Amino acid sequence: MGHGSARDLSTDLALHSRAFRERLGPGAGLRLFFSPGRVNLMGAHLDYNGGPVMPTAIDRGTFIAARPRSDQRMVLASTLDGQRLEFDLGHIATERSGRWFDYPIGVLIEVLELATDARAGQSRCGLEILFGGNLPVGAGLSSSASICVGLALCLDQCWNLERSRMELVHAALRAERKFVGVQCGIMDPYAVGFARENCLLWLDCKDASLDYLPLDAQRFSIAVADTGVRRALAQGAFNLRVRQCEEAFAGLRRHQEGATCMRDIRLDVFEAHRHELDPVVARRADHVIHEVARTFAARDALMRNDPAGLGVEMVRAHESLRDLFEVSVPELDQLVASASVCDGVLGARLTGAGFGGCAVVLLRKGAEAELARRLEEDFSRRFGAAPAVDFFGGDSGPRELTGAWDGV
Repeated sequence: MGHGSARDLSTDLALHSRAFRERLGPGAGLRLFFSPGRVNLMGAHLDYNGGPVMPTAIDRGTFIAARPRSDQRMVLASTLDGQRLEFDLGHIATERSGRWFDYPIGVLIEVLELATDARAGQSRCGLEILFGGNLPVGAGLSSSASICVGLALCLDQCWNLERSRMELVHAALRAERKFVGVQCGIMDPYAVGFARENCLLWLDCKDASLDYLPLDAQRFSIAVADTGVRRALAQGAFNLRVRQCEEAFAGLRRHQEGATCMRDIRLDVFEAHRHELDPVVARRADHVIHEVARTFAARDALMRNDPAGLGVEMVRAHESLRDLFEVSVPELDQLVASASVCDGVLGARLTGAGFGGCAVVLLRKGAEAELARRLEEDFSRRFGAAPAVDFFGGDSGPRELTGAWDGV
């Protein structure tokens, strides 16, 4: 799906291994892992409402370099800053600090819970870990799930735990929910952990069932345009939307027997009782109920080989996110408006939680240069700076990369 703009992955990982030695010193036994980010085409804010979503992994993500120690000491560092955190495995922090360390610490806690058998306990050792990558943090490309799922896999491999991919994905999910405190749904860790190249993942968040929808990489590209507006996902606005949806469901479920989540609420039930809800809460419910219908319509369009039909639903989704769910910003609206009138573009919308970050664009191959020019010119004229526009390939999911890393 498009051409990846990042340099060859092995080259980037070789540079990351060199950065590891510069930060943490020489030594044998270095292992390198890659974990992709994701972009979601349809199903905005549906995962925690039990609805369907249509994400795909992208060929940019998190690099994790890990080296075993002979003791129980853990050393965590990142190429993004000069900080490092050291502690013993037996003395892991129990309260979050509000720094990026919270994500790996949360994963450590959850993976250690998985390591309950004797053999796992015997093989567990301290590790020196350097995080890096080429995925913008806070841009709506799921850097947090990329880090968490990637680290869960890294720990599983380094400690020989032999846990299933499903167990590792759920460990990553619990880390974000319990330790970091972000009440996210299952979409992000599933989209990262169960990625398949050149496919959209069809994930039903009510029963966690998976399917794959092909998207012809020879015909279509996926673009991501970054506003440069960063958001603090764990700070308030996202969790507020979660609570508002919970409030809407609490008010509507009494009118529909058997409903277990917002995804189940029928439009006729909502319309008959929306006046009973707080007006803001009613707008959130309005978005969710119609977004469920849009996402099924988008899947149906792909299944009948009508990608333009998917694109129409993407634009409608953005309008609802802007007007009813109120998670867009002017920069995102500008990107979507500019993309929507560009030749070769099928659809566009904000991706991720919103409040900044990126817009995703589905376009026909060959339209990339014109799209980038149009987005950069229109955005610069209004905001005085050009957005970063990139075109991505798909990715096959988190994995260990083999190579002569000890010699780099």
